[in-house]
Amino acid sequence: MRIENLRKEYTLDDLSRRRLAKTPLEQFTSWFEEAVAAEIAEPTAMTLATSDEQGRPSARIVLLKGFAEEGFDFYTNYSSRKGRELAANPQAALLFFWQPLQRQVRIGGRVSKLPRELSDQYFASRPRGSRLSAVASPQSEEVESRGVLERIVETLDQDHQEREIRRPEGWGGYRLRATEIEFWQGRASRLHDRFRYRLEADGGWSIARLAP
Repeated sequence: MRIENLRKEYTLDDLSRRRLAKTPLEQFTSWFEEAVAAEIAEPTAMTLATSDEQGRPSARIVLLKGFAEEGFDFYTNYSSRKGRELAANPQAALLFFWQPLQRQVRIGGRVSKLPRELSDQYFASRPRGSRLSAVASPQSEEVESRGVLERIVETLDQDHQEREIRRPEGWGGYRLRATEIEFWQGRASRLHDRFRYRLEADGGWSIARLAP
């Protein structure tokens, strides 16, 4: 099927070297705050791309739960497909697409598990239903029906009326420590602006403009 007449011009903004922050964290913080202020739906939504030991890739949307100099944090089931792939190959990529602002941010780096105490703190902050679902779901595994999952959640809910829902050992956080971050601003006629920050051996960041 040919897809026609859906092309849109990108004319909202530009990105020049003089407008870039000195560090990618500063630049990301600025763009993230602008995405939140613009009331973009799910500004924390990001594509997480991983690959297995044979190099076969997979991608899915996860939610960013924190970011700082140390990296970008997200949470999931360690036994899920992404968890298994990160165990085999701890290199991953993140992609944010804030379409109303005509912007993308691409992030690549190495992933490691967050400390247990951080995972415990975040799990305890989640709504009760989300905690029950995390305990009940064998993420990425085949299940007979939704009804099976609902019955497991119902049983867990009844069993935990008067006791804490603890974080499962197989569920927790990851942190991607970036080695490259690219900022992409859509421009007219597809002559987009792209700037890449790359982590150097001395801990500083080099900046280069990339062709669109």
